[in-house]
Amino acid sequence: MEKIDILLATYNGKNYLKELLDSILNQTYENIRIIACDDCSTDDTMSILKDYEKKDSRVIAYKNEKNLGSTKTFEYLLTKVESKYFMFADQDDVWNKDKVELTYNKLIDENADLVFTDLEVVDVNLNTINKSFNKLKGYDYKIKKYINDGYELGRLYNTVTGCTILTKKEWIDKVTPFPNNKNILHDYWIGLVVSLKGKIAYLDVSTIKYRQHQNNQVGTSKYIDKFKDFNTVRNYLIDLRVQNLNTFLSYDNIFTKEQTEFNKKALQYYLMIKNKKYCNFKDLNIFNKIYKNEKLSFYLGFFFLLNFPIIIKPLYKLRSILKK
Repeated sequence: MEKIDILLATYNGKNYLKELLDSILNQTYENIRIIACDDCSTDDTMSILKDYEKKDSRVIAYKNEKNLGSTKTFEYLLTKVESKYFMFADQDDVWNKDKVELTYNKLIDENADLVFTDLEVVDVNLNTINKSFNKLKGYDYKIKKYINDGYELGRLYNTVTGCTILTKKEWIDKVTPFPNNKNILHDYWIGLVVSLKGKIAYLDVSTIKYRQHQNNQVGTSKYIDKFKDFNTVRNYLIDLRVQNLNTFLSYDNIFTKEQTEFNKKALQYYLMIKNKKYCNFKDLNIFNKIYKNEKLSFYLGFFFLLNFPIIIKPLYKLRSILKK
């Protein structure tokens, strides 16, 4: 039985941390090691980690000298990996008892470089909100259709949730350092790189209780609900694509020549439409190539939002009024 390192970044997580640690330490797959790093919490998080470190030799706790954020903290934790395999954990979740065993078996059976799974969405008291996070977000369609096509799977948005990942130590040098892009978190980048350069597999089982609360860094709420003004939403979505494509182009070694050329064309398309206030009829073929593999509702929504804001803007305003 191979030892598996589980990387845990914490910050002010005292409310749920014990539940997470207990759920990991009580896994059916026992040969694990929790490597935790606290990001300068101001509550009792570090004390909890130290208590568990004393009680169980499988827990090791570190602390950042200054607040780095989750992505940089996970990057630091990767330097501490010693085992052949490693996983990620979030401080407020609860793992199903067989999470590690099921994920490890899937990786071995598929001879994969990375495995990720579905999640059960729960409230603060662990009551089920939705049995499938990926169906709730609409990712299941993309995952099942393009699991063997990394470019399509992760080019537009992340479908690989970090707290479900199991992957191999040999990939650490290939995925670090992480890009300096706040939109591309560690799980997005790792999932993208491994899917482009290796083999990933998906376990269509919820192996974790993904707790939703007001302090979630990444939750289930839609970004469109964060903004009241249509122009702000549209600019945010365009800027996000521009930033991500610029990142992809700065790491063009992970893409094929053809993919890089398409990334350039996609970037020029987004830069062009940002200045279109009413209608756009230019480079619609590029839009189609970007979004053609999405669900029809997703395709049409972005088609009109990006190219015909004159149609969507009043509808968005009406939606905001009805929600009041």
